[in-house]
Amino acid sequence: MRKKFVLIAVLVAFVTAGAYLYLTLFRPTTKRAVQVFDWFRDPASRPDLMMEPGTRCGDAPFIFPTHGLVGFIWDDFFNHKRHQGIDIFGGQGLGVTPVTAAYPGYLTRLADWKSTVIIRVPDDPLNPGRQIWVYYTHMADPNGNSFISSAFPPGTTEVYVEAGTFLGSQGNYSGDPANPTGIHLHVSIVKDDGFGKFKNELDIENTYDPSPYFGLPLNANENPDTIPVCQ
Repeated sequence: MRKKFVLIAVLVAFVTAGAYLYLTLFRPTTKRAVQVFDWFRDPASRPDLMMEPGTRCGDAPFIFPTHGLVGFIWDDFFNHKRHQGIDIFGGQGLGVTPVTAAYPGYLTRLADWKSTVIIRVPDDPLNPGRQIWVYYTHMADPNGNSFISSAFPPGTTEVYVEAGTFLGSQGNYSGDPANPTGIHLHVSIVKDDGFGKFKNELDIENTYDPSPYFGLPLNANENPDTIPVCQ
């Protein structure tokens, strides 16, 4: 009887673990994801889905920072983790599609950042008195050759930029030359740590839903079906 009980317990544990792995590693594909992968096969097929840099959606405080299709959004689930921002795919080659600042602030590029800049916004336009940081990345080729503007060399600290300032161009740097990303820009809105520094952007809990900042449905929990575009 005891052996039978142990066997049942083991089977239950196996089933539970299998269900967990299915839900985390093989989450069912959304309608939006299907559209995105169709677009990857033929980027010229859906010009109606492409956003233009400088576009302001309604009365949103941020302008759109680059040309492209919003492929993956905040809290999408892939690569075993929750996505912390938005990925914008220009459908062009490396270093071709310009990236601009979505909102004014103070730009920093750490000494070892090949593809990334971050802009401090002292006064959150949606929550006055709160500081936020806007993070832009993947602006380099697979080997780390940077596409960031020469105006912002490694080690740049607290340089004021206006909205629309040229920051660099879309790339596919991942940190692993053998496994680059698709050519795109990743943007996220990062929380302040309360001491004037930005939190670790890799954890979604350290970021804000970008939807109200851009005036677009950029939260995957609320938008599983459509690719965001200005209405």
